[in-house]
Amino acid sequence: MPDVPGIVIAQAAAPLQLLPRYANRHGLIAGATGTGKTVTLQVIAEGLSARGVPVFMADVKGDLSGLSQAGQATPKVQERLTQLGITDFRFRAYPAIFWDILGAQGHPVRATVSDVGPLLFARLLDLNDVQAGVLNLVFKVADDQGLLLLDLKDLRAMLAYAADNAKDLTATYGNVSSTTIGAIQRGLLQLEQQGGDRFFGEPALELADLMMIGPDGAGAINILAADKLMQSPRLYATFLLWLLSELFERLPEVGDLDKPKLVFFFDEAHLLFNDVPKALLEKIEQVVRLIRSKGVGIFFITQNPLDIPDVVLGQLGNRVQHALRAFTPRDQKAVKAAAETFRPNPKLDTAKTIMELGVGEALISLLESGGTPAVVERAFVRPPTSRIGPATADERQAVIAQSPVKGHYEQIVDRESAYERLSGRVQAAPSAGSDIGVTGTGSWQRPGGVRTEPAPGPWNSSAGAPAPGSSGRTAGRAPQRDERSVVERVLLGDGRRQGLVEAAAKSVVRNMAGQVGRQLMRGVLGSLLR
Repeated sequence: MPDVPGIVIAQAAAPLQLLPRYANRHGLIAGATGTGKTVTLQVIAEGLSARGVPVFMADVKGDLSGLSQAGQATPKVQERLTQLGITDFRFRAYPAIFWDILGAQGHPVRATVSDVGPLLFARLLDLNDVQAGVLNLVFKVADDQGLLLLDLKDLRAMLAYAADNAKDLTATYGNVSSTTIGAIQRGLLQLEQQGGDRFFGEPALELADLMMIGPDGAGAINILAADKLMQSPRLYATFLLWLLSELFERLPEVGDLDKPKLVFFFDEAHLLFNDVPKALLEKIEQVVRLIRSKGVGIFFITQNPLDIPDVVLGQLGNRVQHALRAFTPRDQKAVKAAAETFRPNPKLDTAKTIMELGVGEALISLLESGGTPAVVERAFVRPPTSRIGPATADERQAVIAQSPVKGHYEQIVDRESAYERLSGRVQAAPSAGSDIGVTGTGSWQRPGGVRTEPAPGPWNSSAGAPAPGSSGRTAGRAPQRDERSVVERVLLGDGRRQGLVEAAAKSVVRNMAGQVGRQLMRGVLGSLLR
C-alpha cells in the first residue's frame, strides 16, 4: 500500500512534511503566547483531515471554530504566501462537529460516573488519600449491590447510603467516617457549581462519533468548546484524560498503518500534569506509549516544554518549537531544555535561535522515513486554508444543524440507577425500541433507523472505530445506532418489535450487563490500574 502523501506544514530551504504514517508517534507544539501555536495546530489538523484522518481538539481560546469555514486572502496571509513562493493555494472549509460539555456551543458531551471511576474522581475533587479510599469503598459497595452510578445524584445517594450504614459497611469494607463522607459531598457541590453535573449522565459519548468521515472524504474535525470550561481546569484535564483512557481501552490493536485512525490535540497540556500523583503519571506515560498501537496520535500543546514530564516528552517524535523568551532563570532553563530535545543541526545555534524566532516561525524536527527524527530546521509555518479566527454564532449553528449526530446527545436519558433504587423511586424502563430521534435535515432513529443525508453526501464512521455502543456508519448502508449490549443482542435477538415479556427481560439484561460492564471498565485508564 503506497504511503499517504506528507503534510507540508512549513517551509525552510525545502518543504517540511509531517508523514501521516508517523503521526501516531505523537508530537509537541510549544511556544510562548502569541507566537503562532494555534495556527500550527490548525495547519496540521487540516492536513490530517484532508487525508481522511479524524481529529479531536479542545478550543480553549474560541478561535478554532474557524476550521469549519473557508479562509480568506487577508494581507497577512497573502504576504506569507508570497514570502514562501506558494502558488497552488486553495482556501477551503473542513467538516466539523462541535461539542460542548455545557451544551451551549455544541452537542453535549457526557460520561457516566462509573465510566470515569473513583481514581479520576478523586483527582477531580482534589481528595486526600483517606477521602479517596472512602470514595473507592463507595464505588465497590455500588458494584456489590448492583447499583448503577450514572450521574452525580447517583453518587450523592450512594454517599448518603454509606453514611447511614457506616457501622455495617465498616465490618466488611473498612472504616467509613461521616466526616470524610461530608467532605466528599462538599466537593461534589463545588463540582456542580462549576458545571460538572452536566458532564455526568447519559447518553454517554460514543467514540465512533469522534471518528467519522465527512461528505467529501475528509476526516471530521471534532472541536470541543473549552473557553468556559477552562474556568474549571481540573474538570477540563479530567475529561481529556478520561477520553484518552477510553480510546486506549476500547480501540482494537491495529499495528502500523499508513495513517492514524484519530489524532488527539491536547491543548494547555500543563493542566494534565499539575500536581499529578506519581502512580497516575506512570499510567499516563504508559497510555501515551501504547496508544500508538491503537492507531491514535497525541499532540501536546503547551507554552513551555518543561510542562511535560520527561517520561512523556521522550515519547513525542514530532516537534514544533515556537519562540520562547528567557526573562527568568526558569525561562533560560526551558530554552536550554527545548534546544537539547532536538537532533542538532550544525548550521544552527538552536538555543539562541529559539529566542530569535518571529511570529509564525518555528524550529521543527519531524520524523523521517524509517521513523528517525530529522535535524532541526528553522522554518516559516504555512498559512491555513481555513479561516484564521472564530466562526460566527450563525455559522456555528448552521454547522450544528447539519451535524450527523444532531439530536442524539441533546436528549437526556435518566434510567433506573442508584438514586432511584435507594430512594424507592423505581419506574418502568422506557421501551428499548423507542426513538430518541431527532428532527431536521438528518434524522437518526435507534435502533435500526434510517437517516436522510444532508447535502452534499453521507458521513461515515472511520474504519476501526469501536463496536460497543455503535453499529457504525458505512457508505451504501443506512447508519444504525444499537445501544443494546452484546448480551442483549444475543439473548433477545435483533428484532425491533417486542412483547411485554421481552421488554421485561430486556430491562433485566440491560441492568445486568451494565453492572458487569462497569465493574470491568472501572477506574482511571481502565485496566491499567487494576
